[in-house]
Amino acid sequence: MYLLATIGLAALLALPIVAFYDGNLNYNSPSRRHSNLGIDVPLVSRRSSKRGTIAYKPSELNFTHGVASGDPYPNSVILWTRVAPSLASSNSNVTVQGPVPLYNHDTETYIKADPNPICVDWKIRQGARNSTGVSVSSGRAYTTSDIDYTVKVEATGLTPFTSYRYQFTVCGSNNTSPEGLTKTAPAEDADVDQVKLAVFSCSNYPVGYFNAYGNAARKAQHDYVVHLGDYIYESATKGPRAHNPPRVLFSLFDYRTRHGQYRSDPDLQLLSKDFAWIPTWDDHEVANNGYRDGFSALNNTEESFRNDGPNISVDQRKMHAVRAYFEWMPIRCVVNQRG
Repeated sequence: MYLLATIGLAALLALPIVAFYDGNLNYNSPSRRHSNLGIDVPLVSRRSSKRGTIAYKPSELNFTHGVASGDPYPNSVILWTRVAPSLASSNSNVTVQGPVPLYNHDTETYIKADPNPICVDWKIRQGARNSTGVSVSSGRAYTTSDIDYTVKVEATGLTPFTSYRYQFTVCGSNNTSPEGLTKTAPAEDADVDQVKLAVFSCSNYPVGYFNAYGNAARKAQHDYVVHLGDYIYESATKGPRAHNPPRVLFSLFDYRTRHGQYRSDPDLQLLSKDFAWIPTWDDHEVANNGYRDGFSALNNTEESFRNDGPNISVDQRKMHAVRAYFEWMPIRCVVNQRG
């Protein structure tokens, strides 16, 4: 079902156009079993159509954190970018709307959500880098501050175990993202001699430079990147590459900002741009030593809620971390068939 909104993009077309928000997977819930954790798209649509909204000019926008691809299937792959008027993440918690009052946040106590949608075209094609090539899949997507200006789309109709180039463009302009490379997975019954993987884990930003990412990207001797977890750390380590924000992560803004810091690293950007990632998480994507009722420094009791964090519960913290991970990583929303 298409969710439509009439929005004014005077700087682009001088006439209202219809925005297909469902072209951006990040408006969905991270879980198909918890649809109420998704974004209220009709509300976003109505907000965008209010009088007085002024669209961003293409010159005001930047692809702030490069591009990425991931979760390759034989006939499709996920493409990701972020296009925004600022490098900083949105500190609105408007996306954190849950099924019980515990999860709810009054948006007005933070900032008002940005009413201006940003339009992005994307294209995936075969051929040598920087050549015209043949477009095999393309589309249009919109993003807003509700999802931290991230864009995540699925390019379909592709050939198994085949390399492609992809790129994003701000609609109606020549403002383009870097051109990325990606690769689909082999078909299930394919006779493939070998699949080469570059495997990583435990990427703690302040502990050292990400030259391992850069070396793998420049050697280009693998098909895919596999990250086994602890892609980010929630701690507050100081030093030359000090964590940002400079505090232990609890809020949605905290987790978004930490993901943004990681994606500002040039070696991580390079490896993300030129290879499809297959990531999974461990514990530090949320917090250290997580279990059902808490973490090593926060548990599901009133005493811990009041004293161990900024009045954010265990469940709230999990929601913030998962939402930011889903927004910032080139991953699909899938159902665990085994329950």
